[in-house]
Amino acid sequence: QEQVVESGGGLVEAGGSLRLSCVASPRSLSIADMAWSRQAPGKEREFVARINWISGSTNYADDVKGRFTISKDNAKNTVFLDMKSLKPESTAIYYCSAKPHFGREIWGQRTQVTVTS
Repeated sequence: QEQVVESGGGLVEAGGSLRLSCVASPRSLSIADMAWSRQAPGKEREFVARINWISGSTNYADDVKGRFTISKDNAKNTVFLDMKSLKPESTAIYYCSAKPHFGREIWGQRTQVTVTS
């Protein structure tokens, strides 16, 4: 069964850092890219960052540039989101997704990030 599983969310003070991880399976899954998005309370889900699985090229939402870094470990089918200088407005449910070369995008269950002021 194709799936992605996030981990690493939690509670952190403003200005702090947090790393999210996401593993895609099965290992044979042919991934085109993986991405993170988030949904803050009362808001629509929004794009955060994406990484191309082959080239490693990345793109980010404007408000996380310079603070968030997306990276990958191809051997482990894992993508990371390193978040620093966190702000209370970063509080959201974070979702990981994997876009295969064939088939629909696969979404994870989510992980909660709460930033206290």
